[in-house]
Amino acid sequence: MSLYSKIIATKSTIIPLDVLSREQDITQVKEKLGKKVRNLFKGSLAIRQVAAGSTNAEEHELTALANTFYDSERFGIHFVASPRHADMLMVTGPVSRNMAIALKKTYEATPDPKIVVAVGDGAIDGGIFKGSYAVMGGVKEVIPVHFEIPGDPPSPKAILISLLHILEIIDGGKAE
Repeated sequence: MSLYSKIIATKSTIIPLDVLSREQDITQVKEKLGKKVRNLFKGSLAIRQVAAGSTNAEEHELTALANTFYDSERFGIHFVASPRHADMLMVTGPVSRNMAIALKKTYEATPDPKIVVAVGDGAIDGGIFKGSYAVMGGVKEVIPVHFEIPGDPPSPKAILISLLHILEIIDGGKAE
């Protein structure tokens, strides 16, 4: 319940660019991230990625998290096929009109407490598709969003740094 109350108490937050622009050693980021995952999620952070109408660029960057260089599985971060098994939803792309209902159903199927992260400029506000008849806009127009990771697309390193920042916020700002 304490994790749930922390998520609820945290307002919608875009990851500040100064956090992403700091030159950080990726090895140290991964180690800190692994510690946070072990402490907050008992060693396993399950993420359900939802492509709500993106150009697929963000999905390639999220897929890169599983390669041998980033190796997110080693630190307890894994992607799951079902929202029923997820702790976090990472939504990419502006929400197309055809995906709005599917996104809502995915959100509803995710157990509480859930963390929703909009990944990329399209997911934040519609990006280059903003104002198009084919999109609803950013993810927050359809479901509640807790955090936003800027970039078009954000790199795997930026995603990991953002994840660490998100987990530090949830943990009450305690950096390790």
